Amino acid sequence: MIEEVEEKTGGFAPFVYCGDKPLFQTCAGVPVKDALSQASDLLCLSKSLSEDAAFAKDTDRYAWAAHFLTEMGKAVIDDVIKAVSPKSKPIIFRAK
Repeated sequence: MIEEVEEKTGGFAPFVYCGDKPLFQTCAGVPVKDALSQASDLLCLSKSLSEDAAFAKDTDRYAWAAHFLTEMGKAVIDDVIKAVSPKSKPIIFRAK
């Protein structure tokens, strides 16, 4: 019997930087399916807010909200990519 292993996020994707330090980071251990669902929701909201920002000339709050939601969605996707990418084995060189 073959047991299917569910991939999970590694928690390696930082986002929202203050200077050169990340203020937030994705969490490890989230199932990839759930993480991608959340990323889809974040990016959908970002798209809607971006459209609102295009028409709201009196404020930039929609644009900033869209910016941060996009950054969060990208971080989740970056983390998922790291989790599901094939792991390369280290190459060991030996002197002869």
